[in-house]
Amino acid sequence: MVTFDSLRREDRSPVSGWRWFTRLLRRQLPKGLYVRSLIIIIMPMVLLQSVVAAVFMERHWQMVTQRLSMAVTADIAAIIQMIDTYPQDTDYSEITRIARDQLSLQISIEPDGELPPPRIKPFFSILDGILSDEIRDQIKRPFWIDTVGDSNLVEIRVKLDGKILRVLAKRNRTYASNTHIFIVWMVGASLVLITISILFLRGQIRPIQKLAAAAESFGKGQKADNFYPRGADEVRRAGLAFILMRERIERQMEQRTAMLTGVSHDLRTILTRFKLQLALAGDNPDLQGMSDDVNDMQSMLEAYMAFARSEVEEDVGELKLSELLLKLEPDFALHGKTLTHSIEGDDDIQVRPNAFTRLVTNLASNARRYAGTLNIEAKHGAKWLTITFDDDGPGIPEKNREDVFKPFFRLDEARNLDASGTGLGLAIARDIARSHGGNVTLGDSPLGGLRAIIRVPA
Repeated sequence: MVTFDSLRREDRSPVSGWRWFTRLLRRQLPKGLYVRSLIIIIMPMVLLQSVVAAVFMERHWQMVTQRLSMAVTADIAAIIQMIDTYPQDTDYSEITRIARDQLSLQISIEPDGELPPPRIKPFFSILDGILSDEIRDQIKRPFWIDTVGDSNLVEIRVKLDGKILRVLAKRNRTYASNTHIFIVWMVGASLVLITISILFLRGQIRPIQKLAAAAESFGKGQKADNFYPRGADEVRRAGLAFILMRERIERQMEQRTAMLTGVSHDLRTILTRFKLQLALAGDNPDLQGMSDDVNDMQSMLEAYMAFARSEVEEDVGELKLSELLLKLEPDFALHGKTLTHSIEGDDDIQVRPNAFTRLVTNLASNARRYAGTLNIEAKHGAKWLTITFDDDGPGIPEKNREDVFKPFFRLDEARNLDASGTGLGLAIARDIARSHGGNVTLGDSPLGGLRAIIRVPA
């Protein structure tokens, strides 16, 4: 039986903790291919050199420090032996001279006393432990050492019979102090290798970035004629496949446009004949219904052709948002409706002008038919252009907000019916937005009606 407590225990399991950690790590890692590739190259290099440096330097420090400490301790043991062998030298001047000139040690022999209390042992000091072990092994007498008091000297005190031997030795005689050269060489070599890796990796990543930019531009309906495959073989094959795919899509679009142009021409010819025959028939009330049907057929034909074409043959150009929104005001004023708008950011946008104008006009006309007030807010940011339409109309039920974007979808209270009654208004709007690399979504308006949002790349 599964209980709430068992589920909570399962959530605290190591597997759940590991999954949480991996998700957190994925969120923190950079998303770009270039940075991720650098991490893949640099991290193993850094880890390997860190391990090698830690192992080598620990062995190096320990071995060299042990040998130096052994030599210094042997010199001190020899001095103690000289003191014990020649007790008649009461001032120890000769022993002091020999220690200074021959052994490079500064010594002094003080009257009998007590050794200072032991100092706190440094946590990372190799010298303190190794030197203490050597003094115990070779001298075997009570001692006191200070390896941290003076950065350049090491002080050693040894308790003798009736006296204290005080020795000052240079730190570099007891400790491997030149290991920083190894660190400098290691860091320098790492920087050179990382620089070479960055330069090489940049040349390998740039073709992938060019391919991504070309694909993104093609997805927005923009031309990328300056793209050509380069880089590694795999990247070249991907680029060549993209070019072939783009050519096939463009060829299909051209064939479809040509076919639709022919169909449109033929159907318009027939409708023109109908209109001519109706005109020759004169003002006959019995033919008024047929005349209305012909007009409706022509409007529906234009709507079908526009939806099928989706304005894909139009080039990208510059369009002013303020001029586009100002053109909508007379239509609202003519029908006694209210339209307000505001623009935040740059007024100029790069879109397919005719198609984008139709996109905005479709959404505004849709609001004008079903609402009394429409407020349009345009925000042109660095990455996205967002245009929000808020009205006070009846709105659309949430369950039907995706259905109204389907071609020919009819709903009694739906607001996707254009003037011809084909049910293509919102379908054409979303198709144009997606051809620009964006989308159109619906939601609840703070005015109580419907909110439509256009969001396309800036």
